[in-house]
Amino acid sequence: MLEFLQVGSRLLAAGEEAGHATDEHASEHSTSTTHAVEGDHKGDHGAHGLSFAGVGVYLAIVLALIFGWTVSMRKGLNGRYFTKWTTQWTEHMYVFIENMAVGIIGARGRRYMPFLVTLWLVIFFGNIVSLFFPSSVTGDLSFNLAMALIVVGYVQWEGIRQNGLFGHIAHFAGPKLPLVLAVLITPMIFVVELLSETMKNVSLSLRLYGNIDGGHKAVVAMNDLGKHIANIGGFDVNVPIGMFLMPIKLLTCIVQAMIFTLLFCVYVSMVTHDEHHGDDHGHDHGHGEPAHA
Repeated sequence: MLEFLQVGSRLLAAGEEAGHATDEHASEHSTSTTHAVEGDHKGDHGAHGLSFAGVGVYLAIVLALIFGWTVSMRKGLNGRYFTKWTTQWTEHMYVFIENMAVGIIGARGRRYMPFLVTLWLVIFFGNIVSLFFPSSVTGDLSFNLAMALIVVGYVQWEGIRQNGLFGHIAHFAGPKLPLVLAVLITPMIFVVELLSETMKNVSLSLRLYGNIDGGHKAVVAMNDLGKHIANIGGFDVNVPIGMFLMPIKLLTCIVQAMIFTLLFCVYVSMVTHDEHHGDDHGHDHGHGEPAHA
């Protein structure tokens, strides 16, 4: 009997040791699997945005579309009327941007038309590409930040060219104040204005990136909801629910291009002044005065 108990206790001890070893092996396996999954998720989040080559490919697509549009538009030019719809739409776009520039900047806003039209075309066609491809240049934060740096840098250059370096710097100090208030408040205004000027890069780039990339993710998420929505005859039925967002995304393509160019006009108007505004104003007053005998 004692021998039976001794043999049984030995078997139980061996079984417990084997169980502990199995549990440790399973826990190590689950831990390694968890780390691998976490690593994969970190890799997904770490690989944020397009690669340099990806940006180059999508930018080449955007430039090819702009070139094709320009060629089609030029073929529609005529001495009396426009013969192609692309030419007509380009005219409407140009007149809209010109009216926006003149309305915000003044008569001298026409000199910025080449830059404004180029900016509009790149953003608009970049947004259009995002409707049919997995991503686009305007869906990449680094590319949008580069455009924002160009816009804000160009605004600073215009301010320096018209007001001089020290005059442009004085623009950030705010209005002229009495000596005591100038010592206390002017440095604070200067720092706030510099931070505000720097944050323009962030607001321009994040606004465009958030709308384009967020719209694409919304479409993908809604398409996932429509996967395997039904099973007919052994075949899964997928409904692309995200396609219903396409009209809204198309509107977003136009609105975001308009906002980017409109903000450029606002920034330029803040650091420059219309040279002919005073003359035109005085000219109008001169016509308004009654003639003296």
